[in-house]
This record gives sequence, structure tokens and C-alpha cells, in this order.
Amino acid sequence: MIEFWFVLIAFLWTGYFVLEGFDFGVGLLAPLIARDPNEQRQSLQTIGPVWDGNEVWVITAVGAMFAAFPAWYAGLFSAFYLPVTLILVGLIVRGVGLEWRGKVNNPLWCDLGIVVGSALPAFLWGSIFADLVFDSPVAALLGGAFTLSVFTLHGAVFLALRTTGAVRDRARVAALVASGVAVPVAAVALTRFGTPPALAALAALAGAAALIWRRREGWAFAATAGAIVLATLAVFVELRGAPLPGLTLAEAASGPYTLKMMTWIGLLTLPFVLVYQGWTYWVFRRRVTPVAA
Repeated sequence: MIEFWFVLIAFLWTGYFVLEGFDFGVGLLAPLIARDPNEQRQSLQTIGPVWDGNEVWVITAVGAMFAAFPAWYAGLFSAFYLPVTLILVGLIVRGVGLEWRGKVNNPLWCDLGIVVGSALPAFLWGSIFADLVFDSPVAALLGGAFTLSVFTLHGAVFLALRTTGAVRDRARVAALVASGVAVPVAAVALTRFGTPPALAALAALAGAAALIWRRREGWAFAATAGAIVLATLAVFVELRGAPLPGLTLAEAASGPYTLKMMTWIGLLTLPFVLVYQGWTYWVFRRRVTPVAA
């Protein structure tokens, strides 16, 4: 049961980083790519139907940690109290910006909130997990730079995949530029692990850059998503032995009865959540065209 719940939590964090990763990237890039309010709306509409659903993944991941590994949950969120608080502030500010943007006369402050609220979590999640693995300020900064650059690339590819016209063209250029930053940063960050998943993640990012150049946005998005999956796998492989310094999984886990009951609940509810979210992406799968004035 302990191993099952560790794998499930790793899966939930992976899903969060893949899905929210492109949300963060779009939030960061939309003001740079758009040349007028209509293009800004077009860019943000690519994540409009899904961003709040994507946030459910982190809520579920944190809830699963609290129930299955309470000592891990308590130690992690107390040790990183300040960055986690800043992440929450960023997510709130971004949510307010996305929801209120179409309801105010001057949306400039909303756009600023979206950018800041995307940049803070994108950087701080990488810092937290890198510090958790390597216990080093330098590693934390490098981890933050890695997630910020990779999520920016992921969002640029998503924009190129989901839009048409001038926004799509600029998103492709932004993806090429972002890949020029993300791949070198990833080369430094991921080689610290030296494990097969980390090296495979680096190869996936390099492949994404080549696919963007060839205008294969769909495959490029699959490559950036694969890189995030592999990088997250590399992190949780390192955490498997000791999720916190001096704390094993067995020591962090809840009792057998609690884990057994949670397993039945998870097996019954998780498939419905996955089907529902998959259906949402299927419904909103078409490219977003320019918004009429």
C-alpha cells in the first residue's frame, strides 16, 4: 500500500506539472505574443476552459500526501512555508486576473496579475523540489530556472498548437527562442541527477526544439510533455528512499487501515476524474481563431 500511494502521488504531481505547465507558459507569454486586445483574448482562450481544472491536480496531490504520508506533508510544507505561501498568492492573483479580465474597462492590471501569478509558481515549484532532492541553494535556483524555462517552452508550443494566424506564427518563434534557453538550462540541471529518466528528459527537450523548427507542433508538444514527465520521474525516484532527510516512506506513512480505505476510495473515484477531464480536452480540442473586435 505504501508503494502504491507513493506512485499515485508521483502520478498526480506529474499530471499537475504537465497540465499547469502550459497554463503557466501561456500566462507568461500571452502579453508578449499579442499585439492587441483581441490577440490577447485569443491567446488566453486557449487555457480558459481548462486552467481551473488543471489546478485540481495539485489539490488532489497535496490531499493525498496529507492522508497517506502525514509526516511527509507536515515536514515538506513547514520547511517550505514561505515559497508555498508565495505560490498560493500567485495562483490566486492569476485566477483573479483570468476571471476578471473581461469584466473591467482597463485589463492591464489583470494581465500583470496573470504574468506574475504564472511566473511565481513556475519558478518556485522547481526550487522546492530541487532543494528537497539536493538540499542546496544553488540547486534550488537551478531547479527554479529549469521549471520556469521548460514551462515557458511548453506554453509556447501549446499556443502554436491551439491558435491560428499571427498568434500561431509568433508563438512558434517564441517556442524557438524558449528552446534556446530551456535546453541549456536543462542540460545543467538534469545532468546533476545522472539517471536514465533525467537524460531522457533532456533528449526529449532537444527533440522538441527540432520538431518546432519543422513546424510539427503536435509532436513538439508531446515531446515537451514527455520531458516534464521524465524530469518529474527523476525527482520522485530520488525521493523514494527518503522523501525528507532522515525520514523513510514507512516512517512517513499512515496506518495500514487508513491506506486500505483510501485505496478503495481512490480506485473508485480517480477513473471518473480522468474521464471527465479527458472529455473536457476533447470538447475544446479545436484551434482558437482570432477574436472579433
